[in-house]
Amino acid sequence: MQGMELSHSLLLNEEAYNQLGEVQKAEFIFEWLRYLEKLLLSTSRSDVREKQKTLVEQLLSLLNSSPGPPTRKLLAKNLAVLYSIGDTFSVYETIDKCNDLIRSKDDSPSYLPTKLAAVVCLGSLYKKLGRILGNTFTDTVGNILKAMKSAESQGRYEIMLSLQNILNGVGAAAAPCHRDVYKAAKSCLTDRSMAVRCAAAKCLLELQNEAIFMWSTDLDSVATLCFKSFEGSNYDVRISVSKLLGTILAKAIISKHPGAASRQSIRRVSLEEVLELLGTGFLRGSSGFLRASGDMLKGTSSVSRDVRVGVTQAYVVFVSTLGGAWLEKNFAIFLSHILSLVSQSHPKATQTQIDAVCCRRCISFILRATIGGLLGEKAQIAAAKEICQAIWKLKKVMDAVLSDSNLETRLSSTDTAASQHMLVCALQELGNLIHSLGTTAAPLLQDSSAGLLDSVISVIPHPSTSVRLAAAWCLHCIAVALPSYLTPLVDHCLERLTVLKSSPEAVTGFSFAVAALLGAVKHCPLGIPHGKGKIIMTLAEDLLCSAAQNSRLSAQRTQAGWLLIAALMTLGPAVVSHHLARVLLLWKCVFPAASKDLETEKSRGDSFTWQVTLEGRAGALSAVKSFVSHCGELLTEEIIQRLLPPLPCAVDLLTQ
Repeated sequence: MQGMELSHSLLLNEEAYNQLGEVQKAEFIFEWLRYLEKLLLSTSRSDVREKQKTLVEQLLSLLNSSPGPPTRKLLAKNLAVLYSIGDTFSVYETIDKCNDLIRSKDDSPSYLPTKLAAVVCLGSLYKKLGRILGNTFTDTVGNILKAMKSAESQGRYEIMLSLQNILNGVGAAAAPCHRDVYKAAKSCLTDRSMAVRCAAAKCLLELQNEAIFMWSTDLDSVATLCFKSFEGSNYDVRISVSKLLGTILAKAIISKHPGAASRQSIRRVSLEEVLELLGTGFLRGSSGFLRASGDMLKGTSSVSRDVRVGVTQAYVVFVSTLGGAWLEKNFAIFLSHILSLVSQSHPKATQTQIDAVCCRRCISFILRATIGGLLGEKAQIAAAKEICQAIWKLKKVMDAVLSDSNLETRLSSTDTAASQHMLVCALQELGNLIHSLGTTAAPLLQDSSAGLLDSVISVIPHPSTSVRLAAAWCLHCIAVALPSYLTPLVDHCLERLTVLKSSPEAVTGFSFAVAALLGAVKHCPLGIPHGKGKIIMTLAEDLLCSAAQNSRLSAQRTQAGWLLIAALMTLGPAVVSHHLARVLLLWKCVFPAASKDLETEKSRGDSFTWQVTLEGRAGALSAVKSFVSHCGELLTEEIIQRLLPPLPCAVDLLTQ
């Protein structure tokens, strides 16, 4: 502790330092540099200048003491602060000293920390002193770039960060070196080291502030390079590179750099071109059109999830850089483009279930981060209306497909499946929007021209299960945001479920919707009328009892019946206690009465009857689980004994 106190001085206490061992010396130096950083800012300028020469000598001598990363950062920062407070007459000697250390032919591992410290010091000096250093930066940049050719990953990393600092400090005056830095950073952007890729992205991000060619003539090549950088990347790389890509593309749209037109011709880029460029990266990655097409013909996906996630983040940075006002003005174009990424125009993007889920998550992230993060209430309501229009259009396309009696002109199942992903993303974002708006969304639902409720309810009987679930979840969000709509929505969905119970899609879709709405009751203080429980229970019984009447609807009615009962359990003991006897009877009927019945039934039935049977038992077990979770106080010893079927999983549920 006493040794640490001795390090608290403006000048290094060399006497105390020399008495320490090697390990203690490193700690002593670090502590002194840490204290010096604060002391320099609080010491008078005259006192600093008086001791500046000695202090500079002491700091430079530390370059040869193999400083580690934290020490070299403090060393560089203190040197820069010292020269910014004191005299700058010796700064050129310091720069020459650092350059000489970098030029050294010594490639031994023991000399590496010295080289790295010199690189870091140069970056810090130029960042702090900037144009005061005149034209020395051209020699410095040339020297650093030359050293990078033989540098290992740690060296490349520090060189990229140092170049970033030099560009930051020198500004537009660094124009003669822009192309050289650009060339070096490009190669580092696809480096095998993730840390080097991050540093290169930061360097290029600084470079694009003055290097107009990056967001004009070289825009396509920079974008392709970023797509390549996403391949095999980690989270930090995706964040850094997406910030670079999004910023450059936004700059290309704005194109209002002061004096840019007089210095060099700028290629004007339209919004459609930028969106197409990002879309190409999302759908094809870094490969060219011919290679991507070849991969698709072979049935192989040419885009890794790393690339898709990176481009997704770039979309968010792009829109965030342009701002909320821009998004509000261009929302229709943006929404159409984003949804088209999972449309039937690009079926290969969603050719497997994993690809489809990944793409949908990416699209939902883009929409939530931009609409939810940048737009105000008024703009969000306008966005919700736009999403409703998109849902209506997709619904009309689906209706046309399903009503087309000419089999030759009908869209294939692949096309139908691809269009479902657009609906899922639109419904999820619409639900998110209304949920976040809360009661301020009331005018939106009352606006008959928007037809929000009608648009959501119209897709509940969609052929795709994913769409039906998304529509049900959207109704759940509406009910939570606006509790006054809960009971009317429950009534409407129960009525449609009763009327359309001969349609398998409607049976599952509206049962999903009723279950989702019942799940919203706990979020609504006033709940729903007590009598609704009896209506739901009666309908569930009817579905289960009529399941065997029509083999085309057996599985759907069985699933819907048990789903309604499981959802009913969430209303709590006050409601469930009135229907418990009926529920117990249904549970008893679905499982074998004894173990011997379980053995004998294994030799009976075909695949279809087994599918329906297992669907029923799975639904019953889910209802039991829901009962235990929400109505545990009704679970008496007598009820447990009546419920215990010869199925171990059911026993586990009831006795846990």
